Amino acid sequence: MTNPTSHILVVDDHRDIREPLARYLEKNGFRVTPAEGGAAMRRALATSAVDLIVLDVMMPGEDGLTLCRELRAGRLKADDGLGAPPDTPVILLTAMDEDTDRIVGLEIGADDYVPKPFNPRELLARIKAVLRRSAGPRDRREAPSTARIAFGRWRFDLARRELVDEDGVAAPLSAADYRLLRTFVERPGVVLTRDQLMDLTTGRSAQAFDRSIDNQVSRLRRKIEQDPKSPELIKTVWGGGYVFAAEVSSEVGDYNGSGA
Repeated sequence: MTNPTSHILVVDDHRDIREPLARYLEKNGFRVTPAEGGAAMRRALATSAVDLIVLDVMMPGEDGLTLCRELRAGRLKADDGLGAPPDTPVILLTAMDEDTDRIVGLEIGADDYVPKPFNPRELLARIKAVLRRSAGPRDRREAPSTARIAFGRWRFDLARRELVDEDGVAAPLSAADYRLLRTFVERPGVVLTRDQLMDLTTGRSAQAFDRSIDNQVSRLRRKIEQDPKSPELIKTVWGGGYVFAAEVSSEVGDYNGSGA
């Protein structure tokens, strides 16, 4: 169950969509900040913590895909250096109902995707589902695991949600990347079907797109594999799903980038 004080940032350049949606979400117990574009979005993120962003794709200037990409890369900052954590959940809104557009949104790290025109009740349900998956507002989230996992040339800090290679270089992880990688490292050597991965990383309530898991796996492979076209860590089991084939070990103490 989501906390009624969850803070939603609604970013849409159309006032006739932005304002009614904000009022609807407020009536359903959320705190809502409306923003008409990228600049207003940055100002909002610089002044208060946000639990989820509803982000329109088709906006003049900085479009929603660009803003989502900047957020996931940790570059969505205000002039004073403040901004949103890279794993802040994002639901994209767009007037275009094309599979390729949905896939692009998921590939850059969006948590869900809703085409316009949308039913406010459906969007509300999706917001609640994404908040449940991200464990709700920051002040109510469980303390993260303190485990540090080693596999291949990588060190994965579950508490900090950081993935660092043997040279101490961090690989940026979206919220979806983190959930998927954590699912794999906690079940090494176990064949996981696409349905199981959807259950473990998104939940059935998310109504995930059929190809979303395959695209998330491809995106994660590009970040952690030496050769994504010939993966050694996340292997495809034809007719079965995927298996995390690397040896996994837990580490004690702080990782300083110099190895186990």
